[in-house]
Amino acid sequence: MEFTTTRSLSDAPPFPQPRVCPYQPPPEYERLGERGPLSRVTLFDGRVVWLVTGYPEARQLLADRRISADRQRPDYPAVAPRFQAEVAKRLVLIGMDPPAHDEHRQLLNPYFSRKRVEELRPVVQGIVDQYVDRMLETGPPADLVRDFALPVPSRVISEILGLPAEDLDFFQEASRCLLQATTREESQKAGGELVGYLDRLATLRRTEPGPGLIGLLAREEVGAGRLSHADLVQMALVILVAGHETSASTIALGTITLLDHPELLARMRADPAGVPAAVEEILRCVAVTDLAGVRVATEDIPVAGEVIRAGEGVLLSATMANRDPRVHEDPTAFDTGRTGRRHLSFGYGIHQCLGQSLARMELEVAFATLFTRIPTLRLAVPADRLPTRPPGSGTVQGVNEMPVTW
Repeated sequence: MEFTTTRSLSDAPPFPQPRVCPYQPPPEYERLGERGPLSRVTLFDGRVVWLVTGYPEARQLLADRRISADRQRPDYPAVAPRFQAEVAKRLVLIGMDPPAHDEHRQLLNPYFSRKRVEELRPVVQGIVDQYVDRMLETGPPADLVRDFALPVPSRVISEILGLPAEDLDFFQEASRCLLQATTREESQKAGGELVGYLDRLATLRRTEPGPGLIGLLAREEVGAGRLSHADLVQMALVILVAGHETSASTIALGTITLLDHPELLARMRADPAGVPAAVEEILRCVAVTDLAGVRVATEDIPVAGEVIRAGEGVLLSATMANRDPRVHEDPTAFDTGRTGRRHLSFGYGIHQCLGQSLARMELEVAFATLFTRIPTLRLAVPADRLPTRPPGSGTVQGVNEMPVTW
Protein backbone atom coordinates (compact mmCIF):
# COMPACT_ATOMS: atom_id res chain seq x y z
CA MET A 1 0.00 0.00 0.00
CA GLU A 2 1.36 3.43 -0.94
CA PHE A 3 0.80 6.52 1.15
CA THR A 4 0.71 10.11 0.00
CA THR A 5 3.16 12.65 1.37
CA THR A 6 2.62 14.83 4.41
CA ARG A 7 0.25 17.77 4.08
CA SER A 8 0.82 21.29 5.31
CA LEU A 9 -0.24 22.39 8.79
CA SER A 10 -3.27 24.08 7.24
CA ASP A 11 -4.54 20.63 6.19
CA ALA A 12 -5.25 19.46 9.72
CA PRO A 13 -8.91 18.48 10.25
CA PRO A 14 -10.54 18.78 13.66
CA PHE A 15 -10.15 15.97 16.18
CA PRO A 16 -12.09 14.23 17.63
CA GLN A 17 -15.07 13.85 15.32
CA PRO A 18 -18.43 12.16 15.87
CA ARG A 19 -19.07 8.64 14.66
CA VAL A 20 -21.77 8.04 12.06
CA CYS A 21 -21.99 4.30 12.82
CA PRO A 22 -21.66 3.50 16.56
CA TYR A 23 -18.90 0.94 16.03
CA GLN A 24 -17.09 2.40 13.01
CA PRO A 25 -14.69 5.37 12.95
CA PRO A 26 -15.72 8.70 11.42
CA PRO A 27 -15.15 8.80 7.64
CA GLU A 28 -12.51 11.53 8.05
CA TYR A 29 -10.37 9.19 10.18
CA GLU A 30 -10.41 6.65 7.38
CA ARG A 31 -9.27 9.30 4.91
CA LEU A 32 -6.42 10.26 7.24
CA GLY A 33 -5.39 6.62 7.54
CA GLU A 34 -5.26 6.30 3.78
CA ARG A 35 -2.92 9.31 3.52
CA GLY A 36 -0.21 7.77 5.65
CA PRO A 37 0.67 6.51 9.14
CA LEU A 38 1.14 10.05 10.50
CA SER A 39 -1.14 13.03 9.94
CA ARG A 40 -1.85 16.39 11.51
CA VAL A 41 -5.10 17.19 13.30
CA THR A 42 -6.42 20.24 15.13
CA LEU A 43 -7.69 20.07 18.71
CA PHE A 44 -10.56 22.12 20.16
CA ASP A 45 -8.16 24.82 21.38
CA GLY A 46 -6.56 25.27 17.96
CA ARG A 47 -3.42 23.29 18.74
CA VAL A 48 -2.13 21.18 15.85
CA VAL A 49 -0.79 17.76 16.88
CA TRP A 50 0.26 14.50 15.28
CA LEU A 51 -2.27 11.69 14.81
CA VAL A 52 -0.63 8.29 14.38
CA THR A 53 -2.86 5.89 12.44
CA GLY A 54 -0.33 3.20 11.49
CA TYR A 55 -0.11 0.08 13.65
CA PRO A 56 3.69 -0.43 13.66
CA GLU A 57 4.31 3.30 14.09
CA ALA A 58 1.90 3.49 17.02
CA ARG A 59 3.52 0.49 18.73
CA GLN A 60 6.95 2.00 18.16
CA LEU A 61 5.95 5.28 19.77
CA LEU A 62 4.03 3.72 22.66
CA ALA A 63 7.22 1.90 23.61
CA ASP A 64 9.45 4.96 23.13
CA ARG A 65 10.69 6.63 26.32
CA ARG A 66 11.08 9.90 24.42
CA ILE A 67 7.36 10.60 24.62
CA SER A 68 5.72 11.46 27.91
CA ALA A 69 2.34 10.57 29.44
CA ASP A 70 2.74 13.18 32.19
CA ARG A 71 -0.47 15.20 32.12
CA GLN A 72 1.03 17.90 34.33
CA ARG A 73 3.49 19.00 31.65
CA PRO A 74 2.48 22.40 30.25
CA ASP A 75 2.91 21.08 26.68
CA TYR A 76 0.75 17.97 27.21
CA PRO A 77 -2.15 18.05 24.70
CA ALA A 78 -5.73 18.18 25.94
CA VAL A 79 -8.08 16.49 23.47
CA ALA A 80 -11.22 18.01 25.05
CA PRO A 81 -11.97 20.80 27.54
CA ARG A 82 -12.59 18.36 30.40
CA PHE A 83 -8.94 17.33 30.34
CA GLN A 84 -7.95 20.86 31.38
CA ALA A 85 -9.52 20.34 34.81
CA GLU A 86 -7.04 19.92 37.66
CA VAL A 87 -8.61 16.62 38.65
CA ALA A 88 -7.67 15.22 35.23
CA LYS A 89 -4.05 16.37 35.28
CA ARG A 90 -2.57 14.29 38.06
CA LEU A 91 -3.61 10.70 37.56
CA VAL A 92 -1.41 7.87 38.79
CA LEU A 93 -0.59 5.12 36.30
CA ILE A 94 -2.13 6.61 33.15
CA GLY A 95 -0.85 10.17 33.61
CA MET A 96 2.65 9.52 34.95
CA ASP A 97 6.09 8.59 33.66
CA PRO A 98 8.67 6.29 35.26
CA PRO A 99 9.86 5.82 37.93
CA ALA A 100 6.66 6.78 39.80
CA HIS A 101 4.54 4.98 37.20
CA ASP A 102 6.53 1.77 37.54
CA GLU A 103 6.30 1.75 41.33
CA HIS A 104 2.51 2.04 41.28
CA ARG A 105 2.17 -0.47 38.47
CA GLN A 106 4.25 -3.08 40.27
CA LEU A 107 2.15 -2.59 43.39
CA LEU A 108 -1.11 -3.26 41.55
CA ASN A 109 -0.04 -5.93 39.04
CA PRO A 110 -0.68 -8.94 41.34
CA TYR A 111 -4.29 -7.89 41.91
CA PHE A 112 -5.06 -7.90 38.18
CA SER A 113 -3.10 -10.98 37.11
CA ARG A 114 -4.75 -13.61 34.91
CA LYS A 115 -4.86 -16.04 37.82
CA ARG A 116 -6.56 -13.53 40.11
CA VAL A 117 -9.01 -12.57 37.38
CA GLU A 118 -9.98 -16.19 36.72
CA GLU A 119 -10.74 -16.59 40.41
CA LEU A 120 -13.29 -13.79 39.94
CA ARG A 121 -15.08 -15.45 37.02
CA PRO A 122 -17.80 -17.07 39.21
CA VAL A 123 -18.42 -13.69 40.86
CA VAL A 124 -18.77 -11.99 37.47
CA GLN A 125 -21.03 -14.79 36.22
CA GLY A 126 -23.28 -14.30 39.22
CA ILE A 127 -23.51 -10.55 38.62
CA VAL A 128 -24.26 -11.01 34.92
CA ASP A 129 -26.93 -13.61 35.67
CA GLN A 130 -28.54 -11.29 38.20
CA TYR A 131 -29.00 -8.49 35.68
CA VAL A 132 -30.23 -10.85 32.95
CA ASP A 133 -32.71 -12.25 35.47
CA ARG A 134 -34.00 -8.74 36.12
CA MET A 135 -34.39 -8.01 32.42
CA LEU A 136 -36.31 -11.25 31.87
CA GLU A 137 -38.51 -10.73 34.91
CA THR A 138 -39.40 -7.17 33.88
CA GLY A 139 -39.89 -8.18 30.28
CA PRO A 140 -39.29 -6.26 27.08
CA PRO A 141 -38.58 -3.58 26.16
CA ALA A 142 -35.43 -2.71 28.06
CA ASP A 143 -32.58 -0.23 27.87
CA LEU A 144 -29.48 -2.39 27.53
CA VAL A 145 -27.19 0.41 28.71
CA ARG A 146 -29.17 1.18 31.85
CA ASP A 147 -30.23 -2.39 32.63
CA PHE A 148 -27.12 -4.38 31.72
CA ALA A 149 -24.10 -2.81 30.02
CA LEU A 150 -23.49 -0.16 32.68
CA PRO A 151 -24.41 -1.89 35.96
CA VAL A 152 -22.53 -5.15 35.25
CA PRO A 153 -19.00 -3.69 35.09
CA SER A 154 -19.93 -1.14 37.76
CA ARG A 155 -20.84 -3.95 40.16
CA VAL A 156 -17.68 -5.88 39.24
CA ILE A 157 -15.33 -2.98 39.88
CA SER A 158 -17.14 -2.08 43.09
CA GLU A 159 -16.62 -5.64 44.29
CA ILE A 160 -12.90 -5.42 43.48
CA LEU A 161 -12.43 -2.04 45.17
CA GLY A 162 -14.74 -2.82 48.08
CA LEU A 163 -17.26 -0.04 47.49
CA PRO A 164 -20.52 -0.31 49.44
CA ALA A 165 -23.33 -1.66 47.25
CA GLU A 166 -25.61 1.21 48.22
CA ASP A 167 -23.20 3.69 46.59
CA LEU A 168 -23.43 2.10 43.13
CA ASP A 169 -25.82 4.69 41.69
CA PHE A 170 -23.69 7.57 43.02
CA PHE A 171 -20.41 6.55 41.44
CA GLN A 172 -22.09 5.51 38.17
CA GLU A 173 -23.60 8.97 37.84
CA ALA A 174 -20.47 10.82 38.99
CA SER A 175 -18.32 8.80 36.58
CA ARG A 176 -20.74 9.51 33.74
CA CYS A 177 -20.62 13.22 34.50
CA LEU A 178 -16.82 13.14 34.62
CA LEU A 179 -16.31 11.27 31.35
CA GLN A 180 -19.03 13.07 29.42
CA ALA A 181 -18.29 16.56 30.72
CA THR A 182 -17.94 19.14 27.97
CA THR A 183 -16.32 21.86 30.09
CA ARG A 184 -13.43 22.11 32.51
CA GLU A 185 -15.84 23.16 35.27
CA GLU A 186 -18.17 20.17 34.81
CA SER A 187 -15.20 17.81 34.86
CA GLN A 188 -13.74 19.38 38.00
CA LYS A 189 -17.07 19.20 39.83
CA ALA A 190 -17.72 15.54 39.00
CA GLY A 191 -14.10 14.55 39.60
CA GLY A 192 -14.04 16.42 42.90
CA GLU A 193 -17.12 14.53 44.09
CA LEU A 194 -15.52 11.19 43.25
CA VAL A 195 -12.20 12.12 44.86
CA GLY A 196 -13.98 13.27 48.00
CA TYR A 197 -15.97 10.04 48.20
CA LEU A 198 -12.88 7.84 47.72
CA ASP A 199 -10.87 9.94 50.17
CA ARG A 200 -13.47 9.37 52.87
CA LEU A 201 -13.69 5.66 52.14
CA ALA A 202 -9.90 5.18 52.16
CA THR A 203 -9.68 7.08 55.46
CA LEU A 204 -12.43 4.92 56.97
CA ARG A 205 -10.73 1.71 55.87
CA ARG A 206 -7.62 2.60 57.87
CA THR A 207 -9.57 2.10 61.10
CA GLU A 208 -12.60 0.05 60.04
CA PRO A 209 -11.46 -2.92 57.93
CA GLY A 210 -13.60 -3.82 54.98
CA PRO A 211 -13.42 -5.94 51.82
CA GLY A 212 -11.74 -5.00 48.59
CA LEU A 213 -8.59 -3.43 47.26
CA ILE A 214 -9.03 -0.01 48.85
CA GLY A 215 -9.17 -1.50 52.34
CA LEU A 216 -6.24 -3.82 51.67
CA LEU A 217 -3.98 -1.07 50.35
CA ALA A 218 -5.07 1.35 53.07
CA ARG A 219 -4.09 -1.08 55.79
CA GLU A 220 -1.01 -2.73 54.32
CA GLU A 221 0.58 -0.11 52.07
CA VAL A 222 -0.56 3.27 53.41
CA GLY A 223 -0.35 2.02 56.97
CA ALA A 224 3.24 0.86 56.41
CA GLY A 225 4.24 4.12 54.74
CA ARG A 226 4.92 2.55 51.34
CA LEU A 227 2.05 4.39 49.63
CA SER A 228 0.66 7.83 50.31
CA HIS A 229 -3.00 8.30 51.10
CA ALA A 230 -3.33 10.74 48.18
CA ASP A 231 -1.89 8.19 45.74
CA LEU A 232 -4.26 5.51 47.02
CA VAL A 233 -7.20 7.82 46.33
CA GLN A 234 -5.85 8.51 42.83
CA MET A 235 -5.36 4.80 42.17
CA ALA A 236 -8.91 4.07 43.22
CA LEU A 237 -10.22 6.88 40.99
CA VAL A 238 -8.39 5.58 37.92
CA ILE A 239 -9.45 1.97 38.53
CA LEU A 240 -13.04 2.95 39.26
CA VAL A 241 -13.56 5.13 36.20
CA ALA A 242 -11.48 3.13 33.71
CA GLY A 243 -12.70 -0.17 35.11
CA HIS A 244 -16.34 0.24 34.26
CA GLU A 245 -16.87 2.95 31.65
CA THR A 246 -14.90 1.36 28.79
CA SER A 247 -16.28 -2.12 29.55
CA ALA A 248 -19.81 -0.73 29.64
CA SER A 249 -19.33 0.96 26.27
CA THR A 250 -17.80 -2.18 24.78
CA ILE A 251 -20.73 -4.32 25.94
CA ALA A 252 -23.21 -1.89 24.37
CA LEU A 253 -21.34 -1.26 21.11
CA GLY A 254 -20.27 -4.90 20.88
CA THR A 255 -23.90 -5.97 21.15
CA ILE A 256 -24.84 -3.61 18.32
CA THR A 257 -21.99 -4.99 16.22
CA LEU A 258 -22.99 -8.62 16.79
CA LEU A 259 -26.66 -7.90 16.06
CA ASP A 260 -25.56 -6.21 12.84
CA HIS A 261 -23.75 -9.43 11.83
CA PRO A 262 -26.31 -12.16 12.54
CA GLU A 263 -24.38 -14.94 10.83
CA LEU A 264 -21.35 -14.33 13.06
CA LEU A 265 -23.57 -14.04 16.12
CA ALA A 266 -25.16 -17.39 15.28
CA ARG A 267 -21.71 -18.94 14.94
CA MET A 268 -20.65 -17.58 18.33
CA ARG A 269 -23.87 -18.76 19.98
CA ALA A 270 -23.42 -22.26 18.51
CA ASP A 271 -19.79 -22.56 19.57
CA PRO A 272 -19.01 -21.19 23.05
CA ALA A 273 -15.32 -21.86 22.45
CA GLY A 274 -15.41 -19.07 19.86
CA VAL A 275 -16.48 -16.39 22.35
CA PRO A 276 -12.91 -15.23 23.20
CA ALA A 277 -12.12 -14.73 19.49
CA ALA A 278 -15.36 -12.78 19.06
CA VAL A 279 -14.40 -10.59 22.02
CA GLU A 280 -10.99 -9.86 20.47
CA GLU A 281 -12.61 -8.83 17.20
CA ILE A 282 -15.07 -6.61 19.04
CA LEU A 283 -12.14 -4.99 20.86
CA ARG A 284 -10.31 -4.48 17.56
CA CYS A 285 -13.27 -3.24 15.58
CA VAL A 286 -15.09 -1.11 18.16
CA ALA A 287 -12.08 0.47 19.94
CA VAL A 288 -14.27 2.46 22.32
CA THR A 289 -11.42 4.63 23.57
CA ASP A 290 -10.46 5.78 20.03
CA LEU A 291 -6.94 6.55 21.30
CA ALA A 292 -4.34 4.10 22.54
CA GLY A 293 -2.49 6.99 24.12
CA VAL A 294 -2.02 10.75 24.31
CA ARG A 295 1.59 11.85 24.62
CA VAL A 296 4.00 14.72 24.16
CA ALA A 297 7.45 14.31 22.65
CA THR A 298 10.37 15.17 24.95
CA GLU A 299 12.94 14.85 22.15
CA ASP A 300 12.91 14.88 18.36
CA ILE A 301 11.74 11.46 17.13
CA PRO A 302 12.06 10.31 13.49
CA VAL A 303 9.06 8.16 12.48
CA ALA A 304 7.97 6.94 9.04
CA GLY A 305 9.88 9.65 7.17
CA GLU A 306 8.65 12.42 9.47
CA VAL A 307 10.18 14.04 12.55
CA ILE A 308 8.05 14.58 15.62
CA ARG A 309 9.68 17.57 17.31
CA ALA A 310 10.20 17.94 21.04
CA GLY A 311 7.14 19.56 22.60
CA GLU A 312 4.72 18.38 19.92
CA GLY A 313 1.59 16.50 20.92
CA VAL A 314 1.09 12.93 19.74
CA LEU A 315 -2.26 11.11 19.56
CA LEU A 316 -2.03 7.38 18.93
CA SER A 317 -5.18 6.13 17.25
CA ALA A 318 -6.31 2.69 18.35
CA THR A 319 -9.29 2.92 16.02
CA MET A 320 -7.21 3.35 12.89
CA ALA A 321 -4.12 1.36 13.93
CA ASN A 322 -6.50 -1.57 14.45
CA ARG A 323 -7.54 -1.17 10.81
CA ASP A 324 -4.05 -0.96 9.30
CA PRO A 325 -4.14 -2.98 6.05
CA ARG A 326 -0.48 -3.86 6.56
CA VAL A 327 -1.55 -5.87 9.60
CA HIS A 328 -5.11 -7.05 8.93
CA GLU A 329 -6.58 -8.44 5.72
CA ASP A 330 -9.82 -6.64 4.84
CA PRO A 331 -9.31 -4.51 7.95
CA THR A 332 -12.67 -2.72 7.99
CA ALA A 333 -14.63 -5.98 7.99
CA PHE A 334 -15.92 -7.41 11.25
CA ASP A 335 -14.71 -11.03 11.25
CA THR A 336 -14.81 -13.17 14.39
CA GLY A 337 -12.73 -15.81 12.62
CA ARG A 338 -9.56 -13.75 12.97
CA THR A 339 -6.90 -15.16 15.26
CA GLY A 340 -4.48 -13.41 17.61
CA ARG A 341 -4.62 -10.17 19.53
CA ARG A 342 -3.12 -7.72 17.09
CA HIS A 343 -4.90 -4.60 18.21
CA LEU A 344 -4.08 -1.59 20.36
CA SER A 345 -7.38 -1.21 22.19
CA PHE A 346 -5.56 -1.83 25.47
CA GLY A 347 -2.56 0.26 24.43
CA TYR A 348 1.00 -1.02 24.31
CA GLY A 349 4.21 -0.64 26.28
CA ILE A 350 4.50 0.32 29.92
CA HIS A 351 1.06 1.94 29.97
CA GLN A 352 -0.77 -1.05 28.51
CA CYS A 353 -4.10 -1.42 30.31
CA LEU A 354 -3.66 -2.90 33.77
CA GLY A 355 -7.16 -4.39 33.75
CA GLN A 356 -7.13 -5.99 30.30
CA SER A 357 -7.48 -9.55 31.63
CA LEU A 358 -10.44 -8.47 33.74
CA ALA A 359 -12.03 -6.67 30.79
CA ARG A 360 -11.66 -9.69 28.51
CA MET A 361 -13.19 -12.02 31.08
CA GLU A 362 -16.09 -9.63 31.78
CA LEU A 363 -16.86 -9.32 28.08
CA GLU A 364 -16.69 -13.07 27.51
CA VAL A 365 -19.15 -13.73 30.34
CA ALA A 366 -21.43 -10.84 29.36
CA PHE A 367 -21.78 -11.71 25.67
CA ALA A 368 -21.99 -15.48 26.17
CA THR A 369 -24.68 -15.16 28.84
CA LEU A 370 -26.69 -12.39 27.21
CA PHE A 371 -27.10 -14.13 23.85
CA THR A 372 -27.57 -17.59 25.36
CA ARG A 373 -30.28 -16.58 27.79
CA ILE A 374 -31.98 -14.02 25.49
CA PRO A 375 -31.38 -15.59 22.06
CA THR A 376 -33.94 -13.37 20.29
CA LEU A 377 -32.48 -10.11 21.62
CA ARG A 378 -32.67 -7.33 19.05
CA LEU A 379 -32.58 -3.56 18.81
CA ALA A 380 -35.92 -1.83 19.24
CA VAL A 381 -34.80 1.05 17.00
CA PRO A 382 -32.46 1.14 13.98
CA ALA A 383 -28.78 1.33 14.93
CA ASP A 384 -28.33 4.58 13.01
CA ARG A 385 -30.91 6.23 15.28
CA LEU A 386 -28.87 5.54 18.41
CA PRO A 387 -27.19 8.85 19.31
CA THR A 388 -23.43 8.55 19.66
CA ARG A 389 -21.50 10.69 22.10
CA PRO A 390 -20.52 14.15 20.87
CA PRO A 391 -16.82 14.85 20.32
CA GLY A 392 -16.86 17.69 22.84
CA SER A 393 -16.47 15.24 25.73
CA GLY A 394 -13.40 13.50 24.32
CA THR A 395 -12.67 10.20 22.64
CA VAL A 396 -14.51 7.57 24.71
CA GLN A 397 -17.19 6.26 22.37
CA GLY A 398 -20.57 4.87 23.35
CA VAL A 399 -24.32 5.28 23.36
CA ASN A 400 -26.20 6.64 26.35
CA GLU A 401 -29.26 4.51 25.74
CA MET A 402 -30.00 1.38 23.75
CA PRO A 403 -33.63 0.24 23.49
CA VAL A 404 -33.86 -3.54 22.96
CA THR A 405 -36.60 -6.13 22.82
CA TRP A 406 -36.87 -9.91 22.40
